[in-house]
Amino acid sequence: MKTKKMKLYDTLNEYLEYEKWWVFTILMSVSGFYGAFTYSIRGGIFCNAQTANFVLFAMALGRAQWRHALYFLIPMSAYFLGALLSEALPRSIKKLGLIRWDTLLIFIEMLVVIFLACLPESAPHQISQVFINFICSMQYNTFRQAQSIPMATTFCTNHVRQTGIAFYKALRYKDIDFLGRMLCHMGMLAAFVFGGIISVFLCDRYQGKALFAALIPLTIVLIDLLYADLKKEKGDLYKVPHGH
Repeated sequence: MKTKKMKLYDTLNEYLEYEKWWVFTILMSVSGFYGAFTYSIRGGIFCNAQTANFVLFAMALGRAQWRHALYFLIPMSAYFLGALLSEALPRSIKKLGLIRWDTLLIFIEMLVVIFLACLPESAPHQISQVFINFICSMQYNTFRQAQSIPMATTFCTNHVRQTGIAFYKALRYKDIDFLGRMLCHMGMLAAFVFGGIISVFLCDRYQGKALFAALIPLTIVLIDLLYADLKKEKGDLYKVPHGH
């Protein structure tokens, strides 16, 4: 028993704090919040991922609705820019030797949330769309694997796919590890739905101010990652996370 406990402890130590499953789960719930927020009260646009926007873009082109098609270029371009910057900035942040990029990203995300929550309801919806697309793109490109399991923190498609794959393999190979993977992905889906439910409930009552609620889970993650960077994992600031 002691040997197994030590092995489990050593395995967990292989991962940085921001690669822990619970961090991904919290971020997934926040993304569900964003998705319901932008679709319900900020222009009916999906900002967590871009597949739906490309479909709507293609439909607008097919109907020769040129101005409407251009409208979808706004979230798509913001998502592109977020991916670009999240790939370029980590190297510069790492050279400072203070905190990791993923920690700084959560702080930036919180600033964006505060800014958007303070906007008047009369502000153009495109402002919220651009900023949420931007931070979702950076988050998706930064948080890639939860304890070596490929994960997405901003959309559900891959989690549904991985749930089906893991379920089949668990049945075929009678391997409990696949069952564990299936439960991990199902947990992500549940977290996303939960975030969306909370978002709709709050948006119906508080409109844009509902976004302040997203600061609660983000603060929890930020405090944990700061502690890891400044104390627990201070010597691992230059360690490359899994999946990067």
